[in-house]
Amino acid sequence: MKILALKIKEAALSVLPVMLIVLIICFTPLVDLSAAEITAFIISSVMLVIGIGLFNLGADLAMSPMGEHVGSGLSKSGKPALLLIVCFVMGVMITIAEPDLSVLAGQVSDMVKNYVLIGVVGVGVGLFLLLSIIRTVKNKPLPQYLMFFYLLLFALVAVLILREGNDFAALAFDSGGVTTGPITVPFIMALGIGIASSVGHSKSAENNFGSIAFCSVGPVLAVVAIGLTSKGKVNYTLPDYSVESKIGANLVHTLLETVGEVAIALVLIAGIFFILQFTLLKLPAKKLFQIVYGILYTFVGLVIFMTAVKIGFMPVGFKLGTQLSQKVHPAVLVGFGFLTGMVTVLAEPAIHVLNKQVENVTGGSVSGRSMMIALSVGVGVSIALSIIRIIFDFSILYYLIPGYIISLGLSLLVPGMYTAIAFDSGGVASGPLTSSFILPFAIGACSMLQGVGKIPIDAFGVVAMVAMTPLITIQLLGFRAITAERVKNKRAMARILSADDEQIIEFM
Repeated sequence: MKILALKIKEAALSVLPVMLIVLIICFTPLVDLSAAEITAFIISSVMLVIGIGLFNLGADLAMSPMGEHVGSGLSKSGKPALLLIVCFVMGVMITIAEPDLSVLAGQVSDMVKNYVLIGVVGVGVGLFLLLSIIRTVKNKPLPQYLMFFYLLLFALVAVLILREGNDFAALAFDSGGVTTGPITVPFIMALGIGIASSVGHSKSAENNFGSIAFCSVGPVLAVVAIGLTSKGKVNYTLPDYSVESKIGANLVHTLLETVGEVAIALVLIAGIFFILQFTLLKLPAKKLFQIVYGILYTFVGLVIFMTAVKIGFMPVGFKLGTQLSQKVHPAVLVGFGFLTGMVTVLAEPAIHVLNKQVENVTGGSVSGRSMMIALSVGVGVSIALSIIRIIFDFSILYYLIPGYIISLGLSLLVPGMYTAIAFDSGGVASGPLTSSFILPFAIGACSMLQGVGKIPIDAFGVVAMVAMTPLITIQLLGFRAITAERVKNKRAMARILSADDEQIIEFM
């Protein structure tokens, strides 16, 4: 219970800034929220704290250990074909069941059928998880793979953009961001670490990361493929973001829907794990009981978390976007986006899992605090840039192309460890709060500033921006670290030379 209390305390410190900013703005003349909306938001904030605390404990007890045991056990089995088949199947099934993807699919169901989007994205994640495993086993540098696939991706996106009246680009990049959600991240990260350790490559921190980076590329290519093969114009209908659609008589439906989404995801992961346990892994009973308890914590935590964001954060995010865009100067709207982005990332549950994994693997050389600062600044900038794009109505490629050129260019200058961590961070930062609070905020602002018809082009893409900017900020963190190391080495050399000169003078 002490550990759970600590987790909830950490979650409270993460959620409190978001809660305070929203409540402060809600009690100004700029925003007119009903008593039901404010009450739902406050209750949802408390639920969010409890949900994140339970989830983080569950990730420590179950999700990360399951991934690591599966990765190391399959690698040591001496059956590479089995490793690849299981990883592909798990990649597909975990993604199909990812609640974060369901949130996005539900908001764009008029553009692409839910089952089509989720299925195609699942296959994309499965294929690229395979590529990630192959890279880890062969101990190949991550930047080479990223260069190739992002060049291919932007070439296909350019073709997609040229198709008149058919713009899936923003949705495609958003899909890459939301697939790496709270269930996917701890399991896939641990899976990669387990494989790296079993094949003897774990000493290189670069090989412990990169799986999330690969799994973020596959969905984008998959949705671009949908856009290239589809015909006709994109249709979009504004979903019902009202708080009344989630509470009252609809509360039971919202809760049961969330329970179903989370249960399917966890049953698929746990099912594959226990099949491997009885056929290959053979872990002791004590370890299995710990994992079972962890799965229960994860289940309850995610149900509470996802219900909270649906009931309180999604409606309030949309309302803030619609009302602020009408009442404040565009510069103020941009500033609010920056501030909200900075604090929202603190409450993403998978962020804490990533920071802990990074600290453990790097032996503390990359601290969780420095990671969080870099991520907060990156996400804040991404939301501010997204609001500017909504105001001036231009293509997301004006951001993404130079952004990824900078990211890939930095990968040639910084140690591979920082590149792997950065590209993983991009996928992790764009979690359920981004798709359930920031995206509705952007949709609300766009519906007022540019009209509902422009939402697929101008509002979608905000998740993609959240996934991109950490690639730059984390690698800049690495660039700063190696620069500081060089300065330190030069000073040390200067002291040695100075000591040598003094000895020569004394000798003479």
